[in-house]
Amino acid sequence: MSAHAPALSRLHSQAGSSHEDKRSLQETPDTTRAPSRNESVRRMGEIDVSMGVARIEAINSCLTTPLRAWLMFSAFLVAYAYGLDATVRGTLQSYATSSFQNHSLLATVNVLKSIVAAASYPAYSKIADTFGRPEVVLFSVVMYVIGTIVEATSTNIQSFCAGAVLYQFGYSAAILIVEVIISDLTSLRSRLFFSYIPALPFIINCWAGANVVAQIQATTTWQVGIGLWAAVYPFCCLCLLAPLYIAQRRARRAGKLDGYLTPFQQLGFKRLMVTIFWELDLVGSILIIAVLALILLPFTLAGGVDKQWAAAHNIAMLVIGVVVCIPLLIVWETKYAKVPALPFHLLKTRTVLGCLGIATFLDVCWYMQGDYLYTVLVVAFHESVLSATRITSMYSFASVITGTLAGLFVRFCLPRLKPIILVGVSLWFVAFGLLIHYRGGASAHSGIVGAQVLLGISGGLFPYPAQTLIQTAGNHQHTAILLSIYLAIYNVGSAIGATISGAIWTQILPGKLEIALGGNTTAVQEWYGSPFTAITTAAGQWGQPDRMAVVDAYRHVQRLLCITGIAFAVPLLLCALVVRDPILGKEQSLPDAEKDIRARRVNKI
Repeated sequence: MSAHAPALSRLHSQAGSSHEDKRSLQETPDTTRAPSRNESVRRMGEIDVSMGVARIEAINSCLTTPLRAWLMFSAFLVAYAYGLDATVRGTLQSYATSSFQNHSLLATVNVLKSIVAAASYPAYSKIADTFGRPEVVLFSVVMYVIGTIVEATSTNIQSFCAGAVLYQFGYSAAILIVEVIISDLTSLRSRLFFSYIPALPFIINCWAGANVVAQIQATTTWQVGIGLWAAVYPFCCLCLLAPLYIAQRRARRAGKLDGYLTPFQQLGFKRLMVTIFWELDLVGSILIIAVLALILLPFTLAGGVDKQWAAAHNIAMLVIGVVVCIPLLIVWETKYAKVPALPFHLLKTRTVLGCLGIATFLDVCWYMQGDYLYTVLVVAFHESVLSATRITSMYSFASVITGTLAGLFVRFCLPRLKPIILVGVSLWFVAFGLLIHYRGGASAHSGIVGAQVLLGISGGLFPYPAQTLIQTAGNHQHTAILLSIYLAIYNVGSAIGATISGAIWTQILPGKLEIALGGNTTAVQEWYGSPFTAITTAAGQWGQPDRMAVVDAYRHVQRLLCITGIAFAVPLLLCALVVRDPILGKEQSLPDAEKDIRARRVNKI
């Protein structure tokens, strides 16, 4: 490897004995010669995670201005594809679960997807560092296409959930790798602005998504609306890969990748499989999925018309999750994992902890008002499919515009993030107050639109700034893992939020419907399990006694959800107060980003 590529870092928390750690802190590696085979591989046979970073920096050095513009546009195109798909699929998912007479399991599907995302992000960051950024893009295409096909061809809720999980693997990989590539190529001061490139499509999708959903509902089926993305997304990813491979070929011709060996070339097939097992911490990832699934899913499954809290399978899931899987996860991650899925050495600064807290409670709050928002808009607000879809997209629309302007402000005026975060969290409280007030009925249209817009404005001022701020806690070597931890915790917050909202929905709504409908079990089951079908019946027309009674029930539950959301905004504010406020420079990372971590490790040694 030439002098253009960075030296391989030996500061991994599990990279060797105390003697080796001390030596790695004291030595200055020679970056003018190609690393030997032994230097490219860890003492225990693992690939050094910085190989992917060295490769992307060599590629970056060969990116011309046209190629950079092409790359950024391609990132926008990929984000446009998966963003529009998410908008459309999120709405069609409601119709899919309703068509299976299991609309109440909407929260369960969302919890499953969030659990998968939370567990997969750290693994994807390690794949990106070990194998490279393009390989993660290719993996995302495979999982995205397979999951989409399974969802579109499903005939029951079980197969739909399986497809949703596979799709989420691809979707999560796409979100992470686009952000990682942008972080690789930008300075800290510019990063907030460029981080919004994948979010900019929501400005268009807010309106286009509603039209697409309306057209799908009018002319075809939800299966077609989901399935078409199996062809659209791969094409967009090819546009993203092209400039990376062109720059990589130029870097190789220039000799900047002379010392680079692929993982297969370094280790061979057998040792590579062993390395992947440890590098990706497959056992830890499986245990994380088990813990989250076994603890969170029962809360969305145990309610409904027939209460099932005493059911053996729900009790067993909770007991196994708490008593068995949590201790196993702790023991494995602290004693046996050579490369833990949870990098504890990066989680000890107040900035990292504060940003992770923001990511958690942000999504818990959001899901309180947003998980069943589309259903409530159609049933209790008497909104059309077009109007309801647009209202549910208002948050993304307003947050992206606000966040992009905030990114420009940070880039050219104030290179700090904490003041912006605090302003955003403060507005969050005001928005939830409006949501509590405007909770249902046709007369609340303007109120709910205004509340969603204000929620979006506040949401543009702290989620992405927190994502940028957490990257200041590490050097380029740890950019991907810090991003993955943030996104993973973000999805843990999504899972918790969807779980709580699902629990409130399943535990309270059936009882309120039973009272509202005078104990008519058939009607209760229809309005609870298939509300979009129920509103098409004669008794379900707006103004009919049954429909207005159901509106009151939905309004009551939505109000409880919003009150719960504002309660979780209190710890969100506390997390925003504890983060540091560094001055952002023109470097890819802060020069002294891990000084405190290195000092603690030297003292420990």
